[in-house]
Amino acid sequence: MIYLGIGSNLGNRKINIEQAKFRISQNNIKILQSSNYYESLSWPNIKDPKFLNIVIKIKTNLKPIKLIRLCKKIEESFGKRKKERNSPRICDIDILDYKKKQINKGLILPHPRLSQRNFVLLPLFELNKSWKHPKTKSNIKSLILALSSKDIRSIKKI
Repeated sequence: MIYLGIGSNLGNRKINIEQAKFRISQNNIKILQSSNYYESLSWPNIKDPKFLNIVIKIKTNLKPIKLIRLCKKIEESFGKRKKERNSPRICDIDILDYKKKQINKGLILPHPRLSQRNFVLLPLFELNKSWKHPKTKSNIKSLILALSSKDIRSIKKI
């Protein structure tokens, strides 16, 4: 399975995410499942607008590098430019897990910060309760339980 995370914290966040999903599906990518929306505080600056995030399960013949290039192209179509890291954005798309592959050249898979992110783990758990981290082999329940109580309390399903 391939899982993507999509987030937005500028403009109409829900419409931005739905448009991102539409653009993804226009590129020979089948969206098999989509999580609920989760709202969380911006990181590292909690004064920035809150994020809305989802995780989608997809099927594609695109290789990981081609898929991430497509994701970046879609982000750019929303006006995303190379800015300060973690700055507010209309659309952010990350490959979380690509068929359990471990890659560390040109692209890091699985996503390197996946296991610390409430806005990834909770929607991913919703889609696959038995998911295991490809590198650490930790199951998703233990990754969620390892989050701080503040991280758990600060996110809500919309």
